[in-house]
Amino acid sequence: MVGCLGSWNDTARDDGAVPTRIADLVSLVTQLPDVRRSDHDRYSTLRVADRTFGYLWEPTRTVGLKQTLAEQLALVAMRPATFEVQFTAGGFGWVVVHLDGVERDELAELVFEAWRLSAPADLVAARNDVLPT
Repeated sequence: MVGCLGSWNDTARDDGAVPTRIADLVSLVTQLPDVRRSDHDRYSTLRVADRTFGYLWEPTRTVGLKQTLAEQLALVAMRPATFEVQFTAGGFGWVVVHLDGVERDELAELVFEAWRLSAPADLVAARNDVLPT
């Protein structure tokens, strides 16, 4: 994957957690099989097997990720400053994730779920539920 990783100060938040950097997101995504990134004017698209599972907006340090409708609603209800409803389509709920509000391990789970919901069954089976690190 190619693209600007952006600059940013990765100091701890008030709660002591270290926010996720764009470089962390890129690292997590590149660990998953058959992922392609397409860069556009204001955002990048993340795809697996020609199916979109995410959108990255580097200037705003946000990523939109495919989730189940239930997960979308739970995330937004739990932490509205970190998660926003992006849209719903095809029975899925897309959620905007503010990278400043999540740690790398949590983002790994969200990215993996988005990828898993979009990837062909053989890729998902071969991955065997192993999260990116």
